Amino acid sequence: MEQLSAGKKLERAFEQLGEKKTLSFEVDLDTDAASLKALDAASDPEPGEEIPQEAAELLSGAKITVTVQSKKPLKESGEKDLVGTAMKVSTPDGDLVEYRVIGDFIYVRVDTDALGKTMGVPLPDVDDLPAEAGALKDVLQGKWVKFNTEEMEKAAAEEGGSQGGAAPSLDSKTQKKVVKALRGVIAREVEFNTVDGGDGSEHVTATAPFRTLITELLGEIRPLVKDLPPGVELPTEKDLKDAPNAKVTADFTLKNGELAQVDIDLAKLAENAKVKKLGLTLRMREGTKPTAPAGATTLDLADLMNGLLGGPTMAEGEFGEFDTSGLEDLPGQYS
Repeated sequence: MEQLSAGKKLERAFEQLGEKKTLSFEVDLDTDAASLKALDAASDPEPGEEIPQEAAELLSGAKITVTVQSKKPLKESGEKDLVGTAMKVSTPDGDLVEYRVIGDFIYVRVDTDALGKTMGVPLPDVDDLPAEAGALKDVLQGKWVKFNTEEMEKAAAEEGGSQGGAAPSLDSKTQKKVVKALRGVIAREVEFNTVDGGDGSEHVTATAPFRTLITELLGEIRPLVKDLPPGVELPTEKDLKDAPNAKVTADFTLKNGELAQVDIDLAKLAENAKVKKLGLTLRMREGTKPTAPAGATTLDLADLMNGLLGGPTMAEGEFGEFDTSGLEDLPGQYS
């Protein structure tokens, strides 16, 4: 009865989240720079490819905050029902990247100095860019810029032909199949328990062997791949055979039946790496309406590509002594 009771409490807590129209949460990587360096060393990186100390320190203090707002309860919402979405990656020294989708525009703001250190790729100084770079200079100065989503989809369609445009999403019938399959695996493999938090809260813990759980979850989803969006590829059982099978526990904090926080200890998955602490913490926050930032500069995709790659209006060598190698590694040119 304990397992059923604990599992039902957790299920109801997630159902309550789906009834909200606005949802905000924060994800915190609970680790330190030494642990990240140890994990990196255990992966046997190529000489010169090791994670820099500065990047490890930055990542160990990073937090991701997400807010989603819809016209309908989230469990009933489709893409067209979303009013706004906001995502921010922050560190103790300030915001690293901020991203919002409001109406027909995507808004982006980046701390390029910090991002360059994290990626290990030095970014150009704004004074080194030619005039053709246009609004890219605003990006490098940490100002808000915006993209027109319709133009982005059109550009993606032109680039990818018939495969371009917005990515397809799961239909409701397939979603129900996936949820039913996952619930079956969780019921078989996950051990639930409840503990009184002592401060009016209640803790529901869910424990399962990592490799067994992941292998079975993917095994249930694999027959449904044909119904998933094109391009979705799942790891095979062979890919997962070397994954650690240590038991991992997720601690769900409930307050008045609502989900308040989730803590997952991943240190056991580090195996031979000398990791002091490694975990993830998710905290639920009060939902705040995502708003369009004032004064954002419109970033034209054609101008951006000319500025980065050198279109016909740019003479060879206009970048001066700035080394442009590595620009091709930037994720989506900040989009």
